Amino acid sequence: MTKFRGVFPYLPTPLRSDGTVNGPVLRAICDDLIGAGVHGLAALGSTGEYAYLDADARAEVVRHTADAAQGRVPVIAGVAATTTREAIRQAKRCKELGADCILLVLESYFPLDERQIESFFLAVADSVALPLLIYTNPQFQKTDLSIDLIERLANHPQIQYVKDASNNTGRLLSIMNRCPELGVFAASSHIPIAVMMLGGLGWMAGPACILPRTSVKLYDLSVAARWGEAAALQRRLWRVNEVFAKFNLAACIKRGLSLQGYDVGLPAQPQSPLSEAAGAEVSDILKEFGELGTRASK
Repeated sequence: MTKFRGVFPYLPTPLRSDGTVNGPVLRAICDDLIGAGVHGLAALGSTGEYAYLDADARAEVVRHTADAAQGRVPVIAGVAATTTREAIRQAKRCKELGADCILLVLESYFPLDERQIESFFLAVADSVALPLLIYTNPQFQKTDLSIDLIERLANHPQIQYVKDASNNTGRLLSIMNRCPELGVFAASSHIPIAVMMLGGLGWMAGPACILPRTSVKLYDLSVAARWGEAAALQRRLWRVNEVFAKFNLAACIKRGLSLQGYDVGLPAQPQSPLSEAAGAEVSDILKEFGELGTRASK
């Protein structure tokens, strides 16, 4: 299998006023992102408000994304569940709907030991004939994946990628050294060039939705080992993370896309849209990077 690599924007979930998924808008966003040069699409992440969507809405998001991609770029679909049975159901459904890879998250209510965590990931990997990307995010998960556990999981032929959100470069180096068969993605736009310098394949991040051309430029500079230029652009992009850290991620992305002409609707309740002052900060970012009004109005 050709390894996935590059910039994978985490897609929003455009919602109508009645809460249903606005498929035509999602398809337009996907098509324009591909036109901007992104290397893949990631559906049902935090940016896509997956935690606020029911099973039917999640299926709609994957279906529209795969239909829009038409095989031009790979589609990674997020699967998150507290039970193994539900994770398997979601993964199989995503495959039926056209996903090329599953990003797998273990949610937990009660604490789990390593044996239980390992059994969850292996059971899903055994159940669906797609590559799996395991996601570790200690900020949102009660259970984290130790490096020892990641090394054991890497022995499964379907588990081919890892996305680590610790922002700990030492941890990433340990994973790379002990699991050379795993492709490593940065989990955000915080440290992509650091991950690329260490041998990573790319990154998956919500901001790439509203700054696709800038994100692709950063990736291209990294691939060309033009590290001075890449570092300068990365430093400029840090402002994006500073702004997003102050507000709701999905609300920031939706405001940015709205400013670019997409009818993405409001964040799913009980979330709220950004205030005018916060929205102005997002607008300033788009202007700074020349990505305000540069995409098709949908």
